Amino acid sequence: MENGPITVRKARLSDLVALKKVLRETFEGTWLPHITQASAQRYVETDLGGHYVEESWPEFTIAEIDGEVAGVIHWRGDFIEALHVRVSRQGQGVGGRLLAHAEQAIRAAGYRQVRLETDTFNERAQNVYKAVGYIEKDRYPDDEWGSGFTTVLFEKRLG
Repeated sequence: MENGPITVRKARLSDLVALKKVLRETFEGTWLPHITQASAQRYVETDLGGHYVEESWPEFTIAEIDGEVAGVIHWRGDFIEALHVRVSRQGQGVGGRLLAHAEQAIRAAGYRQVRLETDTFNERAQNVYKAVGYIEKDRYPDDEWGSGFTTVLFEKRLG
């Protein structure tokens, strides 16, 4: 079955359940294999992803395919806070489409650059960012997870 086009739009309240599902999937598929058991337990018990969605969803932009939420992006100022793509939709251009949308909005807001972070273990994300013109600018300890990760800061100049 061929997929429909990717539609990008602002998140709606009716998207909350789907948005939480996207964050849960990416946590389980990307982060869980790398974080400590204590960090994983804290994430689950405090519903970190769920609270983030509930607090910030009005600022989210989503990509949907065939009426289904395929990914989400969230930025503030020139900084992309989050980019999550459902596991079943990775490799289909969803992340690139969301990044391009955010970059255009950030440029329209008057910023000359866009910044984002990922961790060193997330090589797939790093490859995507590099492929669309992001340059590594810095590395520093990731204190958020308490797992000894190193965060990678990327930047892209906007024309």
